[in-house]
Amino acid sequence: MRRRAREGFSVFAYAITVLAVRLGMRLCSRLEVLHADRVPREGPAIVVANHLTNVDPVLVCACTPRRLRVMAKRELFELPLVGWTLWAFGAFPVRRWSADLGALRAGRNHLRAGRAVLVFPEGTRSASRALQPALPGSAVLALPGGAPIVPVAITGTEAFAGPLGALRAMLGRRRPVRVEFGEPFALPSGPPTAARAGEATDRIMRRVAALLPEPYRGAYGPGSEGRVVVARQQRGSRAGGAPAR
Repeated sequence: MRRRAREGFSVFAYAITVLAVRLGMRLCSRLEVLHADRVPREGPAIVVANHLTNVDPVLVCACTPRRLRVMAKRELFELPLVGWTLWAFGAFPVRRWSADLGALRAGRNHLRAGRAVLVFPEGTRSASRALQPALPGSAVLALPGGAPIVPVAITGTEAFAGPLGALRAMLGRRRPVRVEFGEPFALPSGPPTAARAGEATDRIMRRVAALLPEPYRGAYGPGSEGRVVVARQQRGSRAGGAPAR
C-alpha cells in the first residue's frame, strides 16, 4: 500500500512539474519541438541528449510523449529540497566519473519493466555549449538488452544558464529553444566490454551530434572522424580517443 502511494505521488509530481515547465518555456522562449513521436510509446527505451543547463532534464521530459526516468548526478540528491524533489519526480542517482553499478542496475530494472530512461552521456553541463567526450554509462546500459536508443539535440537553453539566466529570459525577449528527436536505433546486444562500450558511446554521441548545428558538435565535430571519442572514468583525466575499428 505504501509503495503504491509513493508511486501515485511520484506520477502526480511528475505531471505537475512537466506542466509547469511547458508553461514556463512557452512564456520565456520560442520553443520548437521536432519529431517527439519518434520516442516509442511503449516498451523499454533509452533517450540520450546533450546537456547545456539544469533545465534540460525537465525540458526533455516535458517534450516527450511518455514518462521518462531520469538518471541524475548524485550530488543533486544531497541538496536540501532539490534531492527530495528529484526522488518525487522519479529520478535516480548516479556517481559520475566512476562505474556506478547501482545506477546501472536501477536503469536496467526500469528498462526490464518496460520504462523509458533519460541519460545525459556527457555527465555534466557544457559551459561552451559544444559536446564533450561522453562517459560510457549509456552504452553499458543499452548493450545487454538491445533497447532502442533515441538521440535528442537541445539548442538554445544556454540562454537560461546561471542563477540569473531564467530571470533574464523572463524579462528580455523570448529566446529560441529547439528540442529535436532523432530516429531510434539499437546497438547489437552483447556483453558490455570496455572496447564495445567505448565504440557504442561514440556511435550514440555521433547520432546526437548529427542533429546539432556544427558549433554544438564539439568533440564529435569536424576533425574527430576515424576516432572513438569517449571520456575516461577518472575525474581530472583527459578524454581520449582511440583509432576507430
